[in-house]
Amino acid sequence: MKKLTSNKLAQCILCLVCVFAFAGSTVVGVARVIDTTNPSELSERDYANGAKRSAEAARRVIPRLKQEMFETGVAVGNPVFIRVIKQTRELEVWVLNKKTKKYQEFKRYRIMAMSGSLGPKIYEGDMQAVEGFYSVGRRSLNPQSRFHLSFNLGYPNRYDRAHGRTGHSLMVHGNRVSAGCLAMSDYYVEEIYTLCAAALRNGQGSVPVHCFPFRMTEGNLKRMKDHQYYGFWRNLKTGYDAFEKNKVPPKVSVSGRNYIFR
Repeated sequence: MKKLTSNKLAQCILCLVCVFAFAGSTVVGVARVIDTTNPSELSERDYANGAKRSAEAARRVIPRLKQEMFETGVAVGNPVFIRVIKQTRELEVWVLNKKTKKYQEFKRYRIMAMSGSLGPKIYEGDMQAVEGFYSVGRRSLNPQSRFHLSFNLGYPNRYDRAHGRTGHSLMVHGNRVSAGCLAMSDYYVEEIYTLCAAALRNGQGSVPVHCFPFRMTEGNLKRMKDHQYYGFWRNLKTGYDAFEKNKVPPKVSVSGRNYIFR
């Protein structure tokens, strides 16, 4: 038997973490898409160049995205909004319809791996996926990622810092393995990354990413009234409801130790 290198051993441990993560969650209607592989056509040398890697991904996926968007009122390059529902492992991509001035849901993606449990990330190494309101700017995109393509969610944000939370580099990325990040299949992270990159190139200042423990209905929240994070989730619900009402992401800021929305 070959002796495992330290890197391979670390990868094996990480995979085991992902297998057991969220084992008790119910996954219902998580996506209208299936997991598919699509090997890169780049040479190994060119693949190592992040700019070439992301450009090749865009070349492949933009025709597919345009076909799926045909006659929907949205287009590649329009502003994008991302919403994450941890309990059901859903990542929703919403795109602005420039005629209605509202965002409409384009697609739901299956989050392939996510560690931790319901509740926010608190400290470095707790293996928790984030909950709260984040944003992705052009500098947050990472085509040179070790996990195919990725973008940084911006944790800790101002709210997290006000609460003394620690950690860094919480990403949406490919490669299906996670230690606190949101891991997608390579095939679909290419779509998400390309939509975000196109919107940012086309003038969107940043892509809002709202991460929730579950769908923030009044009924779901009432069932959690004895949970230690009930107060925090009640604050998140205000932002969730603002988007549900207007189909436009609210402007989010922090006052004291709470999120505020307008």
